[in-house]
Amino acid sequence: MRITSFVPAILVTAALVHAQESQPVALTIYNQSFAVARTSIDLDLHAGINEITTSRVTSMLEPDSVVLRDPTGKRAIQVVEQNYDAAVVSQEWLLEKYEGKTIDFQVTTPQGMQTVAGKIIRAGFNRQPAYTFDGQYQNGQQAQPLIEVNGKMQFQLPGLPLFPSATDGLLLKPTLRWQIDSGAAAHFSAELAYITGGLDWDATYNIVAPESSDVTGNEKSDVLGWVTIHNQSGTEFPQARIKLMAGDVAKIQPPNGGYGRGTVYAMGAVAGIQAAQPQVTQKAFDDFHLYDLNRTVALRDGETKQVQFIDAANVSMQRTYIYDGLNAQIQPIFGGNVNQNRGYGLDNENTKVMVVEEIKNSEANHLGMPLPAGRVRLYRRDADGQMEFVGESAINHTPTEETLKVPTGSAFDLKGSRRQTEFHIDFNRREIDENFEIKLTNQKQQPVNVKVIEHMYRGDNWEITNKSSDYTKRDSQTIEFPVQVAAKGEDTVTYSVHYTW
Repeated sequence: MRITSFVPAILVTAALVHAQESQPVALTIYNQSFAVARTSIDLDLHAGINEITTSRVTSMLEPDSVVLRDPTGKRAIQVVEQNYDAAVVSQEWLLEKYEGKTIDFQVTTPQGMQTVAGKIIRAGFNRQPAYTFDGQYQNGQQAQPLIEVNGKMQFQLPGLPLFPSATDGLLLKPTLRWQIDSGAAAHFSAELAYITGGLDWDATYNIVAPESSDVTGNEKSDVLGWVTIHNQSGTEFPQARIKLMAGDVAKIQPPNGGYGRGTVYAMGAVAGIQAAQPQVTQKAFDDFHLYDLNRTVALRDGETKQVQFIDAANVSMQRTYIYDGLNAQIQPIFGGNVNQNRGYGLDNENTKVMVVEEIKNSEANHLGMPLPAGRVRLYRRDADGQMEFVGESAINHTPTEETLKVPTGSAFDLKGSRRQTEFHIDFNRREIDENFEIKLTNQKQQPVNVKVIEHMYRGDNWEITNKSSDYTKRDSQTIEFPVQVAAKGEDTVTYSVHYTW
């Protein structure tokens, strides 16, 4: 891929200068499959037009995001022309470059290895490559190669192509080239910043719970948090200072869903390199959160790197059981009407009782760091001390003082049932009365507390007219009954609801 931006200028003098590597690359990686990279390059300019090149970029760079400036603000860098070439040498790239020319092909014959001459009529493969920055093929022309051998055409390569050693434009790395117009000789370190695809990160949390909880469901657990960084940018970073941005940053995506050039509305995330600290730190940045690894690491192309950022012990975790007998996204009727179908919502009865672990993200609970979205895995120690996997779930970004809720599955020894016991509709008075019975059974050796969730889904005007126990109103359409079910026992909740319209 070659992209050129051009500003008319008179080419007075040109001298090729290779930008020198000086400092580690600073990367701010977003969990939306892109990153902002910042590095420093030495510019040794003479008066007039200078040709500057650097390979300190990725093969998924967004060319129109490039910023080249003097970080001290003392000099204005006048870029006359910028060229970006990500066409790193490959067999397909060379075949296309030699279209219309004759090269040798190495073939295997009964007499041994020989070479035959073939004219490349059409390179085939992917003419004008069009890969998205996440590595997906898009809009390319997957044509067969067409080679002329001994005056005849064939739709395959006759053998291994052997290319001349002197090939113009041979690139081993993605390259940026500038023509910079300088009014006088100058030598200084410039800052290069750009947006690139191919870099991503996510968070994972491992919770290790004890063998059992107390009678209230409370247990002291260990929480380990990891950030996992993925580098598919096509570029290796021998020295990288890495920060991670958590939050949903606005990022323009091109048509067809590919990762293309665009605008990022948090360019200030390319922050200065700070002195190394012993552990991962975080701070609020704009309306997001920025996590700093506080050390220089090597990030190789194709590598997945993991860094621990949370190690908390004695974290209080509350096990909660939830029974939602409806177990379906039934849409309530709004606007003063009701659903008059007696069987509405009765076809999706659920018998499973969900297990949910709740953790308060607070300093008092040995946490208190804003937690980026990710996967949570729960392990529990057996009587012999061995850890067993007991469930996992995904969480959203969780601020401090919020409660982390992790569904881990359905309880084996708890069952629920829900049935409609009465339904009466009076069209003249425009009202419905409906009764329900919810039964819970517990085969455990200890009592459990279960939250029974019920939805008032027939309409928005409702009233509970009778109930077997008190309830809490969660929202305008949902109520919750707290129920304690005895060991090897059962309990029943009944209620009546009155709808009007």
